[in-house]
Amino acid sequence: MVAVDTSTLIAFLRGEEGTDVQAFDRALESSQAVLPPVVLVEILSDPKLDPRVSRLLLALPLLQSHSGFWERAAATRAKVLARRLRARLADTLISQSCIDHGIPLIARDADFRHFSRHADLELV
Repeated sequence: MVAVDTSTLIAFLRGEEGTDVQAFDRALESSQAVLPPVVLVEILSDPKLDPRVSRLLLALPLLQSHSGFWERAAATRAKVLARRLRARLADTLISQSCIDHGIPLIARDADFRHFSRHADLELV
């Protein structure tokens, strides 16, 4: 299993190239792709989203939150912020979903490197 971030998903949908897009394409082909809930919300919030894309995304497995998720997410964010690094709330929640499930994240957004270095997030 491997999760995908919004940044990679948008690049994929636009037909852009990159190692992240290739990794996501392989995950889709092998039925290994999953979505953190925040990514689903971010993409489905686009009022111009093609209904076919919505159906594709809704067909992917969604990571579920475990008990104590919010407290762990707060601790993870605090750990990154204490180092005076960027830790957006959405990125924190996406990272924590992956950390809790022990699965890597495919992401184009470089801000996830802080979670990788300081909070046990595995990046692809």
